[in-house]
Amino acid sequence: MRLRNRFAVFFVTFAVAISACEGWLSYDASRRALEAELDRRLLDVAGVAGDLSFRADDALLLLGRGDEDNDTWIHYQALLQRLRAEGYVDRADIFRWEPGDSVATVLVSVDPRDVLSIGQELNQVAAHIAVIEEASVREDGRATTELFRSGGRQYKYGFVRLASGRAFLGVLIPADHLEPLTRLGWTVVGLSAGAAVLAALIGWRLAGGIASRLEVLSRGALRIQRGAMDRPFDLEGEDEVGRLARAMDRMRTGIQRRDEQLRLMLSRVAHEIRNPLGGLELFAAAAQETEDPVERRRILDRVRKEVRGLNAIINEFLGFARPGPTEPQLHDVRESAGEAAALVQADLERRGGALHLDLPRRPLLAMADPIQVKRLVLNLLRNASQAGDTVWLDGTMVNGEVRLAIRDNGPGVAPEMRERIFEPFVGDKAQGAGLGLAIVKEMVEANHGRVKLASGGRGVAESGEGAEFHVYLSGPEDLPDDGGRRPAAPENAAR
Repeated sequence: MRLRNRFAVFFVTFAVAISACEGWLSYDASRRALEAELDRRLLDVAGVAGDLSFRADDALLLLGRGDEDNDTWIHYQALLQRLRAEGYVDRADIFRWEPGDSVATVLVSVDPRDVLSIGQELNQVAAHIAVIEEASVREDGRATTELFRSGGRQYKYGFVRLASGRAFLGVLIPADHLEPLTRLGWTVVGLSAGAAVLAALIGWRLAGGIASRLEVLSRGALRIQRGAMDRPFDLEGEDEVGRLARAMDRMRTGIQRRDEQLRLMLSRVAHEIRNPLGGLELFAAAAQETEDPVERRRILDRVRKEVRGLNAIINEFLGFARPGPTEPQLHDVRESAGEAAALVQADLERRGGALHLDLPRRPLLAMADPIQVKRLVLNLLRNASQAGDTVWLDGTMVNGEVRLAIRDNGPGVAPEMRERIFEPFVGDKAQGAGLGLAIVKEMVEANHGRVKLASGGRGVAESGEGAEFHVYLSGPEDLPDDGGRRPAAPENAAR
């Protein structure tokens, strides 16, 4: 089912359920209240009539067949006729009922359609013997029946106990109050139908607005699948769909940037490999043509050097394109940093340079992969050793994080390159593919850390103070910020 239809069905179901529930509750409450009022009215009429007008004694029970012209009978019939004539009831009867009997016999009856004789069975109350029995045993001697239908109308009977508990007054009253309730019921049905139509329109309109915006996202996703990345998602708004559109647009630009990096990497790979291969071809030809063993050995040494350089380039590309798994663990960063420094220090000293290592006495505990920490520190130290002849590496705790700072005395980073220094294939060195800092950034972020080029004077070519990179790794929060050595220096403080 389409989203638009789902919204319409949901709103219609909800509106019908709410309106029908409220309508039924209103109808039921009104019916109960009106029926209770009818019972009260019926009992009041019957009770007042029985108490004031029908204070019958046992003489009433002595009436027999043929006593219809008796003064007592005529008196009570006149009272019944008056009760009916004043519009209180539709029918009134005085009848005899003995406990255990299944029928009641007439004593005095008044009904223009059916005037019964004394002793005749009163069929109108035959179905209500249980209620008559209830009235006979109740303290107030009164009881009412449930609603019943007769001649197309609904009625209620009320019974009042009279003489000696064997004579009863029965009054019949129409339940005309149900007519307004019936109209109320149809009104509820009409309102429910109207609410359903209105809810369908609202749901259709609302779903249409959402569905059309989702359709834009769907078409945009299909464009991305086909490789058409240039067209942005043209959706505004601060709702969930608008935020989703902006997220998908960021995804589009990310994929576009990744594709550009991939194309650039492929072209760079071809370029970086083509040059050594050309040199290898020349050296191989020269080694094949020369007869001098010394010259051949020298040429083969050049071939091996080119192969090592080619292998280093391939490893650099593989390290960026296929990074190894990250397995963070709480460890002492001093060990990984010290191992990386030892590898770079020998090469620096052979070239007449120096590496200054300044790590605290206490452990620098961080939650990170030890192997990747060693690799990223090694990359930064090698970059620094290639930029200058003196390199500094120090570590400390700053605001619950382990900070490793690598600085050199080289020319620094040109201002125009500072914003893009961690992007792939960005660099000013003649050697390498320009992936070192991109790999460092990738490994640091894989360990939930961050790396940045220090702000301030360092890192700017005109300063002549070299470049400084800071690596931050998550550390325990319960260690002092000085790492057990000294207070941390401000970020931009001169060394």
